[in-house]
Amino acid sequence: MTHVAFLTMDSLDGFVAYDSLVIEILRQKGMTVEEVSWRAINTDWDRFDLVVIRSPWDYQQHCDDFLRVLEEIDSRRCDLQNSLEIVRWNVRKTYLQQLEQAGIRIIPTLWLQSPSTSDIDNVFEKLNCQEVVLKPVVGANADDAFWLRRDGSSETFELAARTFRNRLALAQPFVESVNSYGEVSLIFFEGQYSHSVLKTPKSGDFRVQEEHGGKIQAVEPTSDLIEFAQSSLTVVPGKTLYARVDVVFLADGQPAIMELELIEPSLYLSFDEHAPIRFADAIQRQLGE
Repeated sequence: MTHVAFLTMDSLDGFVAYDSLVIEILRQKGMTVEEVSWRAINTDWDRFDLVVIRSPWDYQQHCDDFLRVLEEIDSRRCDLQNSLEIVRWNVRKTYLQQLEQAGIRIIPTLWLQSPSTSDIDNVFEKLNCQEVVLKPVVGANADDAFWLRRDGSSETFELAARTFRNRLALAQPFVESVNSYGEVSLIFFEGQYSHSVLKTPKSGDFRVQEEHGGKIQAVEPTSDLIEFAQSSLTVVPGKTLYARVDVVFLADGQPAIMELELIEPSLYLSFDEHAPIRFADAIQRQLGE
């Protein structure tokens, strides 16, 4: 019998997860599927044929420990997906530089090492904008992300500077269309398009995640948008079992990559009735069955 592990965290309380939908299908296919916390002690990874990274949504708090666990899994007989090479590439948002170098449009980005309040204040002029988003290079779920206004309080700037002391941060102009329209997430299995959702933040916020009150709905993107998102995956160092490409629209109406989510993205499986089947089939093919 084939044994599959879905890598998760100790508790998903407060999070919205969809993996049960695909787990049910995999079990119907005759596979044994276990959800295993990445923090679990003395896990025998050799019991599994495949370990799929799914919902370890606290890894950013202890990234080095998380990577060591993945290295341990990768050293065993089981297959790790997405691969350790892809995780290492994707875990730091500096991969955006490679997308830009490949001619794929991203949101204009500045990189700030241990920024002072003065450095943060200068970002507005450099990016020619009135509002910026400042976030960590290693991060998830909008943790430690700041939505800053040029006329914002000195206390907020000081808090941001303290948060990023001895850390690398990235600064981007706030994209107004995130509030007026939303952010589109396009999901791919084995590099092939599956489905999309539109994520819109609640009033007065900039975070689109459900956990922060964001609204999620199914959406049908244009073929041009699918092609644009798919082109970004050509830069990834390896084949992906799953991928989520987050896209926003800049002031000229053209799309730009917000992020490539290749480690533990929510795949919004409930927003397309066929998505869980597509993912289960991709996992089955990964196992060579």
